[in-house]
Amino acid sequence: MSNLFHDLPDSMATEVFETLQTSSQVKIERIVSLGHSSPEGFWYDQSEQEWLVILRGAAILQFEDRMLELAVGDFVHVAAHQKHRVAWTTPEEPTIWLAIYYC
Repeated sequence: MSNLFHDLPDSMATEVFETLQTSSQVKIERIVSLGHSSPEGFWYDQSEQEWLVILRGAAILQFEDRMLELAVGDFVHVAAHQKHRVAWTTPEEPTIWLAIYYC
């Protein structure tokens, strides 16, 4: 048994991505951010669908045509090849995301 809120990194130069479960069609990942954002000009453009939920903290997710503010409990579906990036995450506490990638 594990807990999504335990074993958080003490220091974080970069976001921490931890695969919790994986199969041929699904990957579940915990992402921990602390004031991180995607590099300028970088866009995620992945071949699988993605479902994200914020478990702690807050974030701003940027799409090509809009910005989406996410707080605890907010979730969003990102279609395959829908370009997006992390514009901001809370700098004073870790933002914990749960991401589910699927075909």
